[in-house]
Amino acid sequence: MRARWHPRRVPVVAIVIAIAVLLAACGGSGSAGHSAAVSAHACTVIKGSPAAPGTLTGAAWPDPNGDLANTRDATSSTISTANVSRLKQAWSFKLTGTAVKTVQAYGSLTAAPIVTGGVVYIQDLHSDVYAISLATGKLRWEYRCDQPELSGPGPNGVAVANGRVYGLTPTAAFALDAATGQPAWTDAHLLRGGQGTFGIQPAVANGRVYLGSQYGSGPGGGVLMALDAATGAKLWTFDTVTGPEPGVRSLGLGAGGVWETPLVSSDGSVTFGIGNPYQSPAQAIAHPARILYTDSDVNLDAATGKIHWYYQGVPDDFKDYDMQTSPIATSVGHTAVVIGSGKMGIVYEMNAKTGQLLWKTPVGEHNGHDDDGQLALTHQLKITAPYTIAPGSFGGVLTNLASAGNTVYVVTMDLPLTYPSLKLPTATKPAGPPRGEIEALSLATGKVEWDTRLPTLPIGAATVSNNLVFTTLYNGVLVAVNRATGAIVNRTMLPASTNAPIAIAGDTLIVPAGNPEVKVARGGAQVVAYTVR
Repeated sequence: MRARWHPRRVPVVAIVIAIAVLLAACGGSGSAGHSAAVSAHACTVIKGSPAAPGTLTGAAWPDPNGDLANTRDATSSTISTANVSRLKQAWSFKLTGTAVKTVQAYGSLTAAPIVTGGVVYIQDLHSDVYAISLATGKLRWEYRCDQPELSGPGPNGVAVANGRVYGLTPTAAFALDAATGQPAWTDAHLLRGGQGTFGIQPAVANGRVYLGSQYGSGPGGGVLMALDAATGAKLWTFDTVTGPEPGVRSLGLGAGGVWETPLVSSDGSVTFGIGNPYQSPAQAIAHPARILYTDSDVNLDAATGKIHWYYQGVPDDFKDYDMQTSPIATSVGHTAVVIGSGKMGIVYEMNAKTGQLLWKTPVGEHNGHDDDGQLALTHQLKITAPYTIAPGSFGGVLTNLASAGNTVYVVTMDLPLTYPSLKLPTATKPAGPPRGEIEALSLATGKVEWDTRLPTLPIGAATVSNNLVFTTLYNGVLVAVNRATGAIVNRTMLPASTNAPIAIAGDTLIVPAGNPEVKVARGGAQVVAYTVR
């Protein structure tokens, strides 16, 4: 079943320009050359208003995707179809760091908020961390770093556990006191030259911090790692590329690495979604190779970093696709499963113990080139420029999925792109207007239950709240969809455009509105809270 919605459209030219800048950052514009050698200046703590008596609340969004299973199901939420029309703005907090003025096409915020203990914690794209009162929207403290994220864009973001806030600058990891923002430890020596830089929102569980780098251009590509949460000591590392292969080395743009928060499972494992190898179509055809573990979900022993299994969605990828979304842990009957996806626009369900594929379903727009990587690997691919791909390098599935009950919810970007030359690592020319979709898939079979078309790009991930699914549009609209039918039941115009996932805690919905530069932008970069009234 398809549903359509036609509100005021964003000017296509504005989004195309913004996306061109974004793709340049994501697709290898020289960022790969950054490494741990990048100098970093000290961060400082800025004090805000002290906590008011009685402001603690049990409502929470305690992990980047709501829980360690990455379900994005707001189980503490009171927001539903019965009251969503009464959502009203409660407060807005304007960002103050340098990211407000210098980050443009993709805005100042791309991270998910954390809500715990009556405080909203969020990090901007210049590594600044803000602690904001959930009740009032007033600043509790700020950890000001003003260090721009280098691999573009982010998502950056923090994790909170046991009274500490864990986060990253491009070249360092840190732990802060959650009440004051004062550093407990910092480590700027975790990455070697060629291992890229940090930009992930980490996960914290069982005394360990799980993180990884992006754009690793040396042997091994980007690196995954676990740190001791108490001290910051490195516990283990895992290289995301076993080569790199000739096609990757020829461009030197980096390979593998990790973008989104990993899955920490109750079985003692941690699963990361791995990025692509950054190679051109010409190089992939001339030097075909599977290039493990790019475009894969990789399941590791959480204590040791030893590999249990992997599933590769796209071998010999040359379209900047990634299998980057946060894997989800759930179950079908008595079988534990992992849900993965990425910019290739396919959702995969895998057996959680073995990695065996159970089903896969294409979502969003596809134009018949899903198997190009496999064809190149077997010397069967014949293509010439101009060469159009759908999904484009922007996705597909760019942001994280949600799972609740017997259904998986996914938002897709429908923006085909064209390679003017097969020597480029990323398609750069838009081949159609930017649109999007929200789809519901059966957890048991992968069958599409409903598919709702949207007039522009949904970049706010999927978030479940009772009988609703939320996402946000690039032009600054919060959309609520009926989980059963896919019908759009409410839309809220935000005070600024947005490029980040939301969080929901109790009757409060938090939207990071980082103000990406589009013509409809209405205000500066801010965090906005909505409550039911």
